[in-house]
Amino acid sequence: MKFSESPVVELRVGSTTLTIEQDNQSMHVGTSVWPCSVLLVKFAEHSLSSPSRYSDLLRFPGRRAVELGSGTGAAGMGLSLLGLSDIVLTDIDPVLPALKRNLKRNRRSLPPKPPRLSRLYWNNPDQIRSLKPPFDFVVATDVVYIEETVRPLVSAMEALVANDGVVLLGYQVRSPEADRLFWEVCGGSFDVERVPREDLHPDYAFEGADVFFLRKKR
Repeated sequence: MKFSESPVVELRVGSTTLTIEQDNQSMHVGTSVWPCSVLLVKFAEHSLSSPSRYSDLLRFPGRRAVELGSGTGAAGMGLSLLGLSDIVLTDIDPVLPALKRNLKRNRRSLPPKPPRLSRLYWNNPDQIRSLKPPFDFVVATDVVYIEETVRPLVSAMEALVANDGVVLLGYQVRSPEADRLFWEVCGGSFDVERVPREDLHPDYAFEGADVFFLRKKR
């Protein structure tokens, strides 16, 4: 799978194939499909299709989710096909047109209640409240790459996820400085569990990419 060269990435979930359009000429990183979004969806699908230590955790029917930095919508749309009852995809204004386009492109393949869209800047408490938290799941993939956005990101995660909820994080180191700060700040708010490599989908365990569960500290 070529994440940066192909203008359209196909993501198969169960019997459905999503077609995710990219804009490789855009200055915004959110208009490309990055490996962690595919990794997270395929991990969830793999865990639900065969007995796994994560199967119960990832029972999606009847549960609400919000995705931070949805970008092209690959992760959020993919997870919606696995049974989430409600998921809100969020991003900043410059990225929303690409996200809307991909939702429209895949509308016939999505569940009867498709993902919803919302503008969200992580440092905007009014926008966070407008999403009506708490959520059972907060989804985030490949969102840690600028040091200045780390604290607002972690704060948004904490505000949005329920006390007994889970942050599903697809993660790859993009900036050593942002990486160090992210885990330092996360350590004050969340207990962190890294999914072992053997529990990822064997065909999508991309080198350097991981899945983490973050749970609020009690």
